[in-house]
Formats: sequence, C-alpha cells, structure tokens
Amino acid sequence: MRQKTAPGYILCLPGRRRAFDNQERGTSMELKTKAEISNLDQVKEFVTGALEECGFGTKQIFQVELAVEEIFTNIANYAYNPECGDAWIRCQVEKGERDRFVITFIDEGIPYNPLEKADPDLTLDAEEREIGGLGIFLTKKLMDTMEYKYESGRNVLIITKQKEEET
Repeated sequence: MRQKTAPGYILCLPGRRRAFDNQERGTSMELKTKAEISNLDQVKEFVTGALEECGFGTKQIFQVELAVEEIFTNIANYAYNPECGDAWIRCQVEKGERDRFVITFIDEGIPYNPLEKADPDLTLDAEEREIGGLGIFLTKKLMDTMEYKYESGRNVLIITKQKEEET
C-alpha cells in the first residue's frame, strides 16, 4: 500500500496501513523523498512515528532523532551537491529478547563512507580542531551500531538502536 505524501511516498510492507502491527520480525517501512534540507522534518517524523509505534521511550527517540538529523542533513548537503537526488529511509524492527530498530539510509550520490573519517580530537579546543566530523562522531556514540557499504551505485548507511526499558 502506498500512502502519498509530498514530495515523497511511504511504502508500508507487507501491505498494511501500520507497518509494525503485530510487531512481526522483519517488518519494515520505507520513505522515499528528495534529499533536500526542507524535507528533514518529514524524515524525522517518519522515523519518530515508527519508533513510537514500536514502544521506544523518549530518551532513545531523542537519541535516534539526533542521529537521523545528522545523517539526512549530510545527505542533503553533500550527496548530490550541487544538484538534488532521492534519498530512501527504511525503518525495520527486529524482534528478540530486546527489540532492535534498524534504520537504513540510501542515496545515489557521490560515494562517501563517513566511518572512514577520523574521530575528532576532543582534547583540543574547538578552534584547534579540524572542521567537520563531530556529527558523525556523536551519531556513532548515540547508536549501538553503524555500518556503511557502497553497492549497485548507492551509498547505504545502516544504524541500529536496541530497545531499552526506561527508568
């Protein structure tokens, strides 16, 4: 079932209105949108809605939102520069003793592995540090895993967050 949105679409698999009904293993939702900074709110709402539907707490949702904001902003600003292309954001829940939420970002822009960039030296003053890299560093710290691959002409960045009980 496709639910049209402007300017992208949401594809719910396997063909139901709420992708995470019954919390099936491997059930996923996908958003396709233009990789433009003006679509950041749409992307965040998409991911946040999926996290809420899966029962993630406020603290973890905030952490994931920060990571999503950083990653999508980088795609919007650098993947197709100076042109614009599409970005796909896929959310998937993996059931287990503790549910795991998987978010996959896909774009067809310039190949770039953000994990190859060295972590910033936080012992240096801000003025002494090299510009860039702090957002990806923060994302690596907030998420449980982060992996990158380039396949079939696409950048694929996968982040995961294990569900925790809120105290």
